[in-house]
Amino acid sequence: MTRYLLDTNTVSHLIKSHPLVARRVTQVPMASLCISAITEGELLFGLAKRPHATRLHAVVQEFLRRVDVLPWSSTESYGAVRADLESRGKTLAPLDLLIAAQARGMDAMLVTNDQAFAHVRGLKIEDWTLAINA
Repeated sequence: MTRYLLDTNTVSHLIKSHPLVARRVTQVPMASLCISAITEGELLFGLAKRPHATRLHAVVQEFLRRVDVLPWSSTESYGAVRADLESRGKTLAPLDLLIAAQARGMDAMLVTNDQAFAHVRGLKIEDWTLAINA
């Protein structure tokens, strides 16, 4: 079974009811969906910045109850990914680099619409915001 590691921007699209993302999420087995603990942290940071957004808090908490949150444990992959990017003069934001390394290390499909991830060799990527992937 393919594991789909949802990037933070994909989760954000899902929470905002993006029709293509929502449809794609329903087309794959729930057990195949997961997020990194890093994405969980980013979601909780977003909630901390908006303490009075009760509907948003409820939606995010419900999402976190339903999806597998994977601890970050890709130190070997991180080193290889970062060294390769650096050798080619490419960079990723620090948290994106951690998420990319985790997805590559576990041979998961990273679901994102952030084109910067395309610089990571060997990383499988799908963009569920596009109709061609729906």
